[in-house]
Amino acid sequence: MAIWQAALIGLFAYLGRNQVPWLFGVTGGWNGIGRPLVAGLICGVILGDVTTGVLCGVAVQAIFIGQITPGGAVPSDVNLAAFIGIPLAIVSGGSPETAIALAVPLGALGVALHNFTMTTQSIFSHRADHYADNANARGVRIANISATSISFVERFFIVSLTCYFGAPFAEKLLSALPELILNFLQVGGKMLPALGFAILLKQIVNEKWMISLFIFGWVINSSFGITTTSLVFIATALALIYVMARYSKPNYATNTTTFSPNSDIEGDGDYEE
Repeated sequence: MAIWQAALIGLFAYLGRNQVPWLFGVTGGWNGIGRPLVAGLICGVILGDVTTGVLCGVAVQAIFIGQITPGGAVPSDVNLAAFIGIPLAIVSGGSPETAIALAVPLGALGVALHNFTMTTQSIFSHRADHYADNANARGVRIANISATSISFVERFFIVSLTCYFGAPFAEKLLSALPELILNFLQVGGKMLPALGFAILLKQIVNEKWMISLFIFGWVINSSFGITTTSLVFIATALALIYVMARYSKPNYATNTTTFSPNSDIEGDGDYEE
């Protein structure tokens, strides 16, 4: 990997990092190019292997597909996992399972780095409060940019240096691993995406019978070999039919209650503490 390629990957990793404001905040950054699927495409374009990059991105995205980041809490840093695990898997000639094996420990390492960075940045938050109390808008801007520079140093240099110096190491490591270890990585790499989808189903399934819809879609896809796009349209049609059938029933209509002027409403306005 050339140094300019490593630097470019590090730059995109910084732009896709959590709490970085340049790409409309977390909308275009953390939730945009910071996703493994998008990161896989970016790394594939930079390294000249778009197909492998996208496949690695899909595999890594599947692990964290059910992950949410409430507030500033980051269960696993998918940005660091993607922008280091995917390019190292590409340049070493590995498979998507290799990217998954690298992404899991990198995601945990990224959480520690994120917490350390956020703690350090709190110094600039207090400084910005001081400038705001004195109506110093320029000081507030400088404090915010200074805090962001810590994220740049942490993400850009770590990702760039790891990709540049780690690529030969990852290539030698894969070539030196015995076949038993490689088979173990392949099996584990195929199990982890299933775990990610299980976490996602745990969040979106409100009633147990909805699992049958997931099984139904899986059977259709496996039996008839239709594309995922076609399956999305089928699922959308079934969802519309379900919603229309459920909410068009009379008991879901707006009920109006007629009150008589002489009706005795006892206890109205009485509350028990």
